[in-house]
Amino acid sequence: MDKRLRLVALILTVVVLIGTLGFLLIERMSILDALYMTVITVSTVGYKEVAPLSNAGKIFAIFLITIGVGSVFYAVGTFINVTLQDYLQHAFGRRRMEKKINKISGHYVIAGYGRVGKNVAHEFKKAETAYVVIESDAEQIPELEEKNVFFVEGDATKDEILMKAGIERAKGLIAAIRSDADNVFIVLSARRENPDLFIVARANTIEAIEKLKAAGADRVVSPSVIGGRRMAAWMLRPVVSDYLDLVGHGERLEYRLEEIELTGTSSLDNKTIQEADIRGKVGAMILAIKRGESINTNPSREELLKSGDLLIVIGTDDQLKELEKMA
Repeated sequence: MDKRLRLVALILTVVVLIGTLGFLLIERMSILDALYMTVITVSTVGYKEVAPLSNAGKIFAIFLITIGVGSVFYAVGTFINVTLQDYLQHAFGRRRMEKKINKISGHYVIAGYGRVGKNVAHEFKKAETAYVVIESDAEQIPELEEKNVFFVEGDATKDEILMKAGIERAKGLIAAIRSDADNVFIVLSARRENPDLFIVARANTIEAIEKLKAAGADRVVSPSVIGGRRMAAWMLRPVVSDYLDLVGHGERLEYRLEEIELTGTSSLDNKTIQEADIRGKVGAMILAIKRGESINTNPSREELLKSGDLLIVIGTDDQLKELEKMA
């Protein structure tokens, strides 16, 4: 509750207590009669007194009317002010956010802000990557507003909601709805609006994996399958699993894995790994190269780097930043 509303509630409570106690002591009324007299006096409704007032009672009633009516008017004014202010802030805040969403491009769209969607948003925030959330559950909206997350409230299966999230300008889509049928529909709609979109979809059942791929998803993730593989890996290769987890997702690790795309204007284009001497110049090391759909997991020093290659590299934050400049 707003602090001003809490103050109003406290003032009105104190006024009612003072009035009730005053009529109890001065007029010797019952608690119910004293409370009744207080309410009709403060609210100025004009109902008849339960009993004729003494001179002391009349003086107290005048005092109670003075402070009571002022308190009631203050309470009503404050309530209207708070309500109107919240409404205007909410309306203008949404409008400003919509304008900002309309201006961004190359962002990611997260359809669904449940357990999976929240973790995706957390990782995007750590990576300082622009994203827009689509959420239909009204209970999730206050959290999105509190965290200053760009979001669109609505059903992600509807084309107009996807368009509001800038799907035609987006770089990627995460379909993380709990319903497999909804995720299939979202993937179909998003692929139609943006053929170049990279789509990762959540599959809650094994049967949905192929359907999502057929609908246009580039990657499909099944939490149950991934969870089972991770558990088995930790049992069979715990040290290796911990190391890969730290390198891939650690927040305070000196070295981390990253993928960097080679552009046509890069000084590394059409050079072999030996000629580029990336390790000698910046200290980072190439672990693999993705070219098209194939991945070379053990490139030789004679491997020629080409525009469009995705380099999977390991290094410190500073080393990776320098390599990004070169690429």
